[in-house]
Amino acid sequence: MSDQKPTVDPEVPFAKRIDPNKEDLTRDEFYFIRQVELAQWKKKSQQLRGRNIATGLGIGAIVMGIYAYTFYSVKQEKIMDELDEEAKMRGAKTGSN
Repeated sequence: MSDQKPTVDPEVPFAKRIDPNKEDLTRDEFYFIRQVELAQWKKKSQQLRGRNIATGLGIGAIVMGIYAYTFYSVKQEKIMDELDEEAKMRGAKTGSN
């Protein structure tokens, strides 16, 4: 059943693109075109909204990851502590002489 192709009646006109500025259209035709455009826009905007949310969450996750890693790596840095200890030891050595 699904292997059969639908038959096309050559008498039925196929939808074609028109330029509303060049064609003489009635008010009802303009209204119909506008309704179809709005329906298509709503459909696309829902897809875009989903993509925008996913992109925003992805960027936010990356930023939070960098932020967390920075805190983690700074927390582990003991360079200043080591320099302070070294300074104290030198002070203790020079103070005892």
